Amino acid sequence: MKMAALSRTIICLLRNDLRYHDNEVLLWAHRNADHIVPLYCFDPRHYLGTHCYNFPKTGPHRLKFLLETVQDLRNALQKKGSNLLLRRGQPEDVIEDLMKQLGGVSAVVLQEEATKEELDVEKSVKQVCTQHGVKFHTIWGSTLYHRDDLPFRHISSLPDVYTQFRKVVEAQCKVRPTLQMPEKLKSLPAGLEEGSVPTAEDLGQQDPLTDPRTAFPCSGGESQSLQRLQYYFWDTNLVASYKDTRNGLIGMDYSTKFAPWLALGCISPRYIFEQISKYERDRTANQSTYWVIFELLWRDYFRFVALKYGRKIFFLRGLQDKKVPWKKDVKQFDAWKEGRTGVPFVDANMRELAMTGFMSNRGRQNVASFLTKDLGLDWRMGAEWFEYLLVDYDVCSNYGNWLYSAGIGNDPRENRKFNMIKQGLDYDGNGDYIRLWVPELQEIKGGAIHTPWALSNAALAHANVTLGETYPFPIVMAPEWSRHVNQKPQDRGAAASGRRPGPSHMPKQHKNRGIDFYFSRNKNV
Repeated sequence: MKMAALSRTIICLLRNDLRYHDNEVLLWAHRNADHIVPLYCFDPRHYLGTHCYNFPKTGPHRLKFLLETVQDLRNALQKKGSNLLLRRGQPEDVIEDLMKQLGGVSAVVLQEEATKEELDVEKSVKQVCTQHGVKFHTIWGSTLYHRDDLPFRHISSLPDVYTQFRKVVEAQCKVRPTLQMPEKLKSLPAGLEEGSVPTAEDLGQQDPLTDPRTAFPCSGGESQSLQRLQYYFWDTNLVASYKDTRNGLIGMDYSTKFAPWLALGCISPRYIFEQISKYERDRTANQSTYWVIFELLWRDYFRFVALKYGRKIFFLRGLQDKKVPWKKDVKQFDAWKEGRTGVPFVDANMRELAMTGFMSNRGRQNVASFLTKDLGLDWRMGAEWFEYLLVDYDVCSNYGNWLYSAGIGNDPRENRKFNMIKQGLDYDGNGDYIRLWVPELQEIKGGAIHTPWALSNAALAHANVTLGETYPFPIVMAPEWSRHVNQKPQDRGAAASGRRPGPSHMPKQHKNRGIDFYFSRNKNV
C-alpha cells in the first residue's frame, strides 16, 4: 500500500497532437511518472454551432477523419504498452473526475494552443489542478519553429507581413530536432475503463458517403500520414515537382495533402522538415523541396499571428480594424455554399468541398475572393462554412487565410481581387475540373465551359444546357471577366495532343503562378 501511495500518475490531455512520434506531451509524462493516462475528450462544445452563423462546428468529413485518427492513436499506444482513454465531456470535468477516481495524480500535461476557445479550456483545466494541488504543465509543440526560438523580443513585434517574418526566421532560427520516443510507454494505472470510440451519430452527424471523385480519399491517423509522406517523397519523388504541380485541381498527387493530418497533429511538422532535409541530401534539393517548408512556415506564421492578435482574428473588422460594408445576403450565400452561383469555376470548387470536405489551395483562394470581393458578403460566413466542412480545418490557418482574402489581415496590398474567369482558364483551361463537379455542363467543349452565359442559344442547346433551368445565370458579373470571355485557353495543346490533362501539363507560363497570391502586384490575378 505504501508503494501505491507514492505512485505518481500524470494525465496527458491530447487535443491537436494525436500522434506518437515527436510527441513531447507523452515524453514529458513518461519521464516524470510511474503511470501515465493518455486522454482524449470529445468536448460537447466542438459539436455546437459556429459563433456567428450557427453552422455545425464539426461537419461530417472532419468528424469521420477525427474518429479514424483517435482509433489509430489508440492502436499505436496499445502497441507501446499503453492505451488512449476516451471520454465524452468537457476536459476540465473529465480530468477532475479522473483525479478523484485515481487519487495519485501528480500532474496534468497538455500542448498549448493559440486561440480563445482552446485557451479557455487550458484555463479551466489549470483551475481544477490548482484546486486539487496538482501540477499543471504545458508544452509548445504545434509549429515547425518553436515559439521560444523566434528572433523577436516579444510576440507583439512579430512582423505583419509574411515575407519579412520568413526572411528573419530563415536567417536566424533553427528547427529543433524531433524527439526520440520510448519503445514502451509507462502503463496506465489499473482499473480504468478505456471508453469506446463514438459514432458520428453519437455526436450529431451522419457518416458521409465517399465520393469517388475526391482528391483526398485518405483516412485519419498517424499511420496514414506517415504512409503518405513515404509515398510522396520516397516512393514516387513527387515532392521534387511539388512547386510545378501544387496548383492542380484533380487527383491525389498534385500536392502533398499533409494539411488534414497536420491539423490534428497526426504528423509533426518537424518530422516533415527532417524528411525534406534527408531527401535533399539523398536525392535532390530544388525549389519544390524548399516550397514544402515555405508552406509549413505559412502555417507557423498564422499561428503566431493568432498569438499576437488574440480574438481580433475573429472580429468583423479584422487585424486592421477596417470598416468594410459587408453584406449578409442569405440568398447569395446559399448559392455560393451550394455551388449554384452560375460561375462554373466557383461552383465546381464549392461542390467538391460539400461532397468531400476537401478543396485545393487554388480553389480556396478563388472562392474566398468571390465571396468577399465579388459578392461583398461578410467574410465570416465563408470562414465558418469552411470550419464546418474542411477536413483539414485549422483555426489559425483558416481565419488567417480568410482575413487575408478579405483584405483585412496580413496582406501588404490593398484591394487584391481574383478574376474568376482568368483563373479558371489559367488552371483548368480545358474545363476538365468543371466537368468533374458540374456534370450538367459536361457537354460544353473546351474552355468555353467557364462562361456558358457567353455561348449562343444554339451552342447551349447543342450541349443540353438551359440557363436559368439546368444551370443558373451568374448571380453577379464582374466587369474584368469580359476581357477573358471567348479567349482560347492557354493549355489547349495538352488536350489537342491527347495527353492526359492535369497539373503535369500545366503551361510553362502558369506553372509558378501560385506565387502570385503572395507576391504579385497585379490586382486581378
